[in-house]
Amino acid sequence: MKKTTSLITTLLAAAVFALPAHAIDNKAPSASAHAGQAGIDWRKDNNVEAAFAQAKASNKPLFLYWGAVWCPPCNQVKATIFNRQEFIDKSRHFIPVYLDGDTPGAQKFAAQFKVRGYPTMILFKPDGTEITRLPGEVDSERYLQVLTLALNTTLSVQDTLKVAMSGGKGLKDEDWSLLADYSWDDPEQKLVASKDLVVSLLKLAELSPSGLHATRLHLRGIYAAATAKPGQTVPAIDKAQATEKVLKAISDVKVARDNMDLLTGGAAEVTEFLTVAKSEPRGKLVRAWNAALIKLADDATISKTDRLGAVGAQVALAKLDNGKPEAALQKDVQKRVAVIEQATTDAYERQSVVNAAAHALGDAGLLDDSDTLLKAELKRSHSPYYFMSTLGSNAKKRGDKSAAANWYEQAYNASKGPATRLQWGSSYVSNLVDLAPQEDARIEKAVQSVFEEVAKVDNAFYERNRAYLEKMGKKLNEWNKEGKHQPSYQKVRAQLDGICGKLPASDPQKAVCQGVLTKS
Repeated sequence: MKKTTSLITTLLAAAVFALPAHAIDNKAPSASAHAGQAGIDWRKDNNVEAAFAQAKASNKPLFLYWGAVWCPPCNQVKATIFNRQEFIDKSRHFIPVYLDGDTPGAQKFAAQFKVRGYPTMILFKPDGTEITRLPGEVDSERYLQVLTLALNTTLSVQDTLKVAMSGGKGLKDEDWSLLADYSWDDPEQKLVASKDLVVSLLKLAELSPSGLHATRLHLRGIYAAATAKPGQTVPAIDKAQATEKVLKAISDVKVARDNMDLLTGGAAEVTEFLTVAKSEPRGKLVRAWNAALIKLADDATISKTDRLGAVGAQVALAKLDNGKPEAALQKDVQKRVAVIEQATTDAYERQSVVNAAAHALGDAGLLDDSDTLLKAELKRSHSPYYFMSTLGSNAKKRGDKSAAANWYEQAYNASKGPATRLQWGSSYVSNLVDLAPQEDARIEKAVQSVFEEVAKVDNAFYERNRAYLEKMGKKLNEWNKEGKHQPSYQKVRAQLDGICGKLPASDPQKAVCQGVLTKS
């Protein structure tokens, strides 16, 4: 269940740095700030072929980390996992590869390895076979357990799945653990076809020996059913029986703690899916879920971001039938956010914590509090443009279209890195079309700016770049559907045609480029 986290997430710099908040000053922390992680021999040369050659020569697995400077979950991983001595020690047993989405060629490699969402972490055998995709939302202890199992397994995750689906004969507890902790919510995972995801997870839950792994697989399956996309098969589910299973899981302190990421990531979605609005079964499930979430929010052994995730889940549950949380819950959110935010001094951790805190406040209807927190962080964050976008979202919720458009514009102007700028630029254009569709000149200028960036970027039409440009193009096509904005549309269409025309006919990007905007 991705946190918005969806979903959650500077990629693998040489260390995770513990700097005071006042010392951040809009810059990523310096490499000297944390000596421990310097012992990890990250490959950061973007030469993935050479990295696999090294893996084969040394007969070691290859660990691929894919992320971005601004991504909150990426910063969370750096603040809670990559700085741990246990991870540093384990890195001696694999070839660690750092692939930042903004580095040259990264988006093309992303297409090759099917990685899109930040962060994605994959462990490969030396021959390139995928051992597993590691979860990005679990806490550090569980992550390290999964990594240890993955390093010691002799089966690829694909082979393990085949055996499991055939009845699981011969599989060990460790094998079921890897299946339960696989990053199933990664939209790029190819372990099962997207249409079969719900059916596969629920079947695995039935086949798995009873225990924590079966419970985790069942929770994943129910969440997948609750959030199923068009085209995905959702089997008939006995919702009363499923509700009892969920109640049993969330009422057990150990089980709830072990599945913390699932409980905080899907509380409202699963509750809405399994129960009827304002019914007794819903009330019972909400009460039990809130009790579990309060324990998680109070648990000092959980990361600050995940504790705020539990707070956010409470808010989501409160809004299911009531539309908004009560004053008492709003005050609790304010209190918890203040305590956690003030206690967070690590630069990377702040990027994650402030993001979670701002969303918890905003979702609770405390938009002014969210704005105050975000604006203060603009002076501290190494990626302030991320928070400018959230300020735009807050203004949009208020109905202040002018302020929202201005924040999205500021975020684009402040963004850094070729892939990041294409993402923020396309987001600015898409939001501008929604917020000010009558401002043809402004929209035209924004699109021209994005296309100017496209013309300068190699591999501009691969993976995340492609996805965001296509999304922007779809928005522009809808904007000009009736030809009301034809002069501006034709200008940017001609600009794009010029870019596409310079691509060789044999380049697969050419077709993508030509498909961004329809002929009209």
